Amino acid sequence: MRIAYVTETYPPEINGVALTAERTVRHLRGAGHEVQLIRPRHAGEAARRDADEWRCSGAPIPMYPELRFGWARRAALSALWRQTLPDLVHVVTPGPLGWAALRAARAEGIPASADFRTNFHAYCRHYGVGLLEPVVLRYLRRLHAMAECNFVPTQELARQLAGHGFGRLQVLGRGVDASLFSPERRDAALRHRWQAGPAARVMLYVGRLAAEKNADLALQTFERMSLCRPGLRMVVVGDGPLRTRLQRAHPQVHFAGMQTGPALARHYASADVFLFPSLTETFGNVTLEALASGLAVAAFDTGAAAAHIRDDVNGCLAAPGPASDAADAFLDAASRALNASEPDGLLRMEARLAATQADWGGVLRRFELQLRRVAFAGSVAARDAALA
Repeated sequence: MRIAYVTETYPPEINGVALTAERTVRHLRGAGHEVQLIRPRHAGEAARRDADEWRCSGAPIPMYPELRFGWARRAALSALWRQTLPDLVHVVTPGPLGWAALRAARAEGIPASADFRTNFHAYCRHYGVGLLEPVVLRYLRRLHAMAECNFVPTQELARQLAGHGFGRLQVLGRGVDASLFSPERRDAALRHRWQAGPAARVMLYVGRLAAEKNADLALQTFERMSLCRPGLRMVVVGDGPLRTRLQRAHPQVHFAGMQTGPALARHYASADVFLFPSLTETFGNVTLEALASGLAVAAFDTGAAAAHIRDDVNGCLAAPGPASDAADAFLDAASRALNASEPDGLLRMEARLAATQADWGGVLRRFELQLRRVAFAGSVAARDAALA
């Protein structure tokens, strides 16, 4: 197939969506498909516009200045695709570039699919613009209505979106590289830098330090648990607008900054308990990475945790609810995870086992098959329309 793959985040940006997009493009090209990657050009990158890649113009996202949104006119995309018509257009992100790509696909009669990866409407509440939530939701609903298939990562999210009027939903989970994220990468020297001896327990948070990620709750939970567990350590991996404030408020916490690849894998494996306090994630790749690393995970019963964790079997779940109730529920889950966090304990072994069953190869092959179905259905519909 010839696939136009449209995304507004891609390496060198570092985030779950960007890294998943890169992995997906690699898989599709490796499977023999012709993939035209369309994404914003980053500062310092050469301009490019050919059959393999178009780096279009873009600008920083106001709430995420280190990320960019893409900008291309529908007419420009139509002209590009008339030169070599794709069998399918796949849109990863719902920004201006994604909107223009879906409009161009519709205008040219090209079948299209899209991912729903981020609850942007829910972010409004965390940035003081809650009144805009229905406006953003309405925009997302209109955008996804232009696609013949909309991929969502969990059944839970599919039910929520269906209740908001979204249609043509296809559940497709995420995978994890269980050879990279593995308990075997545990590093005694790294733990020594954290001032954590062999018997000490280390709690870990990995993610963007921003309001919608609820990182405050992870650190508050650690503080509460430290009162009755001397020697407990906390490590934070990631960066974001809240880092300076959080570092000042929690001087005893080790902030490791952004980590990638084997270094990130060592940070996971060298900890014992993983705290994932987010309530806005559609999935949360870090949850699978922590499970694959054999950590005792404490998370809310939503997203990847709801899909992959069995409470008190391979992780510990907290029920979402009002802020005060949620904080206590998360504390309870974290306490149970800590109590079950011995390195060779059954819960941590079960965590690793659960993650190894979510391999990227199977996920990407199912994605590829569904793209074929969308493209085939589109070609049949176009033929029938021509014969009518």
